[in-house]
Amino acid sequence: MSSEPLTRDASESSDDSPCPVVDSLEQIGSKWRLVVLHELQGGEIRFNELKRETDANSRTLSRVLDDLQEMGFVDRRLEEESPVATYYSLTPKGSSLCPVFDEIEDWADSWLAECSE
Repeated sequence: MSSEPLTRDASESSDDSPCPVVDSLEQIGSKWRLVVLHELQGGEIRFNELKRETDANSRTLSRVLDDLQEMGFVDRRLEEESPVATYYSLTPKGSSLCPVFDEIEDWADSWLAECSE
């Protein structure tokens, strides 16, 4: 396997290049990013609830949420009343992925049925 980065050569036609798919997967394609984005489809959720629902450790979840916030997929809201709580929700950019998750779930139901048997 080549260790060269996946970049588009200027001479390549954009119609023939998988670049949009590769670019998309680079942003959302890690296991934890997908798990968090999927979980946030249900609406705003506190950090500890998200941690419990995803089974991620605190460090991993914090890193993933910071990355998703920096890329514009997730909003963070801090409630400073006692007890202090941090809430996360999808931005419009993040919400735009909901139909993609629906399609993936439909595909999995059709093609990965043997995994649940």
